[in-house]
Amino acid sequence: MGPPLDSPDRQRVPWQGLLLTVSLLTLWNPPATAQVSVESVPLNAVEGKHVLLLVHNLPQDTIGYIWHKGDRTDSSYSIASYVIDTKTNITGPAYSGRETVYPNGSLLFQHATLKDTGYYTLQLIRKNLQNEQVTGQLRVYSELPKPSITSNSSSPVEDEDSVALTCEPETQDTTYLWWIDGQRLQGSDRLVTSLDNRTLILIFITRNDTGSYQCENRNPVSGSRSDPVNLNVLYGPDVPTISPPDSYYPPGANLHLSCHAASNPPARYSWLINGSLQIPTQELFVPSITVSHSGFYACVAYNSATGRNRTTIKNITVSAKENAPGVLVGAIAGIVIGVLAGVTLVAALGCVLFLRRTGRASGQRDLREQQPPKSTSGPAPSNRGTPSVPQPDPRTASPTYEELLHPDTNVYGRINHRADVAS
Repeated sequence: MGPPLDSPDRQRVPWQGLLLTVSLLTLWNPPATAQVSVESVPLNAVEGKHVLLLVHNLPQDTIGYIWHKGDRTDSSYSIASYVIDTKTNITGPAYSGRETVYPNGSLLFQHATLKDTGYYTLQLIRKNLQNEQVTGQLRVYSELPKPSITSNSSSPVEDEDSVALTCEPETQDTTYLWWIDGQRLQGSDRLVTSLDNRTLILIFITRNDTGSYQCENRNPVSGSRSDPVNLNVLYGPDVPTISPPDSYYPPGANLHLSCHAASNPPARYSWLINGSLQIPTQELFVPSITVSHSGFYACVAYNSATGRNRTTIKNITVSAKENAPGVLVGAIAGIVIGVLAGVTLVAALGCVLFLRRTGRASGQRDLREQQPPKSTSGPAPSNRGTPSVPQPDPRTASPTYEELLHPDTNVYGRINHRADVAS
């Protein structure tokens, strides 16, 4: 007697192994101490290969078998029957020419097809003419070919196009997976897949979607990945950047400006100086600049694939040394100091004039107190012994005397006028 046939390695039995298994089973039948069962060897069959529905625990008093296609006994779906005593094999309506029934009740399918997938029912006929039946399942899958990816757009434009990637070919009972740069693709709001996951849609694609895409197909008997497909997303140009950032240059310096903008494909660049178009170049060089080179320098970046262009304008000032930004700060500081000094001078002058006016008014009061009393009408008393004091003639009075008698009330006007002149 040979070893039992329920070894764990039975699922990988090749065709030659199946024949050996069938041969051994025809010579060995274990006692019917357990329930009859049917097992598929291998569990998942490959299309075009052989597969065996192996019967376990066949009763010893069995005199014949009948195999039916389906999950019940039906004479119109009988495949074949076998009579043990006479070793007679009789085919039925569902026989395709590829099935073989062995004396131990096992059923062999040669060159299995996808249509063979389904349930099969074994009807046992025993000596007491009692019937017993058991059902097994056969699964047949295609050996999947290496997949490939097709795309509706080879060069999509950022924020304009949506891209659909499809994993080919379409096969039954297949699981489809997607990979980007070697990593399982994670879902997002912009990623949509078909119900079977075979088609991947990237809505309003962005430059971040650039990468190497692969699809994978799987079923219980095979699986493989496609060759990488690189998604080339066209974008830009973004707003250009002009370097260096300096805006002030002295006369005689060399002006060297460089322009750069993120873009795929790389952008083309041109310059305008005060509206005048220059030779197209990414880097602008003007040697020994003068004041006449001051003005607006515009860099224009253009992407021929997206049809977009962006512009950045930079104001360049060419000035002498004393007008350089550092000198300008010193000049402003000097002006502020001068203004403060002028204000201080005007205030001091005003104080001096005010003090002079106050001093003159005090002198005038003292002089008035010393003036002689006015003469009264009528003859004055005679004092011949006392000489008379001559009175000053107003017409011959000195200028100081006149100022004291008639003080100038416009002194503040003069102070203000002088302050204005000083300022």
